[in-house]
Formats: sequence, structure tokens, C-alpha cells
Amino acid sequence: MATEFDMSGKVAMVTGASSGFGVHFAKILAARGAKVVVAARRIDRLESLVAEIIAEGGEALAVSMDVTNSESIATAFDQGEAAFGTITLVANNAGIAEVKSAIKIDESSWDNMMDTNLKGVFIVAQQAAKRMMAAGVGGVIVNTASISALQPGPMQGIYSITKAAVVNMTKVFAKECAPFGIRCNALLPGLTKTKFAGALFSNEDIYQAAVQAIPMGRHAEPSEMAGTVLYLVSDASSYTTGECITVDGGMTI
Repeated sequence: MATEFDMSGKVAMVTGASSGFGVHFAKILAARGAKVVVAARRIDRLESLVAEIIAEGGEALAVSMDVTNSESIATAFDQGEAAFGTITLVANNAGIAEVKSAIKIDESSWDNMMDTNLKGVFIVAQQAAKRMMAAGVGGVIVNTASISALQPGPMQGIYSITKAAVVNMTKVFAKECAPFGIRCNALLPGLTKTKFAGALFSNEDIYQAAVQAIPMGRHAEPSEMAGTVLYLVSDASSYTTGECITVDGGMTI
């Protein structure tokens, strides 16, 4: 079983790697032997992560990627592949959130979340799939969605809409990519203590209401999501595609 989680010789990309889930995804993949390309808009924010991975004996490269810009995405893939070879594992994790009422939200906020959380995730997955197909090597894409895709969170209407679309998009890619040996699955995290979710944690009423709805009675730490991503990119899940795995302390039971 241990060999099924061995990533030696594989090349991974983690988007949204400058904080939160992305940091932990990059670390666990590197610790298992993958060469990891970490991507985010601000490359300077990735430097400490790369240094940490290298100090622990891993291999990593920081690349700038703005997921709202298709040319930026393609360039990031080009840079990663020039350094390490074909990227066959992708943790498609970049995303944003705004805590606003769907009734009151403005059009620019809608556009921003759609461009980042949906179009950006789509273009990254599309780039990954095209390159894996061209190389004929197969691969794995793991999209970060959210339990908000299943149960819209308070004041997270538009965010929830984008994540519901990511769930369906995951299934679309799974069907189209399966004949090429490419699997696509999604992680649906529950309430997790990240900078990304800072607005929820800073509002005590919203936070307490969320925790009371979790059977385990607590929020998650980002590291508690990394194991699921490792499973989904590993050979241990070789017959798993189109699945959307909730990791939420029982919140959606």
C-alpha cells in the first residue's frame, strides 16, 4: 500500500499555492517524492514555500499564474514542464470568496468570482488535460470545490454557485478524459481555518452557527484536506473518477 502513495518521478502542479490548502497540498506531494510546480499570482509569496520544500529534500519550482488570464496559465504550464517535464498531477485549487448577499452583490463581484472560481478552474483543467493527452501519459486532476456546492453557505450565494458548477465540471472532464487515462475528481472541504475563510471566522455569529451544524463540533485545519488530495492523485484511487469527496466533519450528513 505504501508504494501506491509514492509520487517519485511524477510532476505535480498546485494552483493557489501561496496560502491555505495549496501550501499543504504542495508539501504532501513533495514529501511523497513529486516534483512540484507551485503557482499563484504573486510569485514572491511562493518563495518561502519552495525554500521549505527544498530544505526538506524535495523539488519545487515557483511560477506566476493568474487564473483569470489564459495566457498566464499556458505560460505557467510551459515553465513547469520546461523544468520538470510533463505535468501529470494537478491540484486545481485557486479560488476567491466574498461574503455578500446574492440579492445585493454587484456585477463586478459576480464577474470576479466567476472568472476565478469557474473559468479559471476550467482553463487550468483544460490545459492540463490537453497536455496529458498530447504526451499520452495519462494523469490526474483534482478540483477544489466546497460543501457550499451542496448546501449554500450564509452570505456565500455566488461562491456557492461557482462551486456547484465546479462539481458538474469535474464530472464532465471525468467522462471526456477517461478514455485517455486521465482521471478527474473533486475535493469538497467543509469549514476550514484558512485566510481564505477569514471573513467567516471573524464573524462570531456566522462561525458559531456553522460549528453547531458540524457533528464533530469543530472546524478543520488545512492539513486535514491534504490526505484526501494525496489519495485522489495516487494509484490508490486508480479506478476513481468523477467523484466529489466531502471532507466536512459530517456537516452534510
